[in-house]
Amino acid sequence: MILHCVFMRLKSAMTQDEKKALFESITALQQVIPGILDIKYGPNVSPEGLHGGFVDGFVVTFESPEARDAYLVHPEHVAVGERIVSSTDGGLAGLLVFDLNL
Repeated sequence: MILHCVFMRLKSAMTQDEKKALFESITALQQVIPGILDIKYGPNVSPEGLHGGFVDGFVVTFESPEARDAYLVHPEHVAVGERIVSSTDGGLAGLLVFDLNL
């Protein structure tokens, strides 16, 4: 299994409703892309203060590396990915992606 972690510096002008809609578009991917076992999202709740401005994020659990790789090029993911990038402060610089083998 693969745990795909995405941390974001969303634009400060985003409303809570806009954030909710963004995360709903991410979780909807589980219904259309095979191999996604789970998606969780939310704000960083660590008390350490080491977030570097990445205060929102989500994790996707994939059944295999191959499922993750298919997700990366899937048209629905590409569309949601473009929406995520346009919602971050700094575009791609507003994202941190980290994948773990489970």
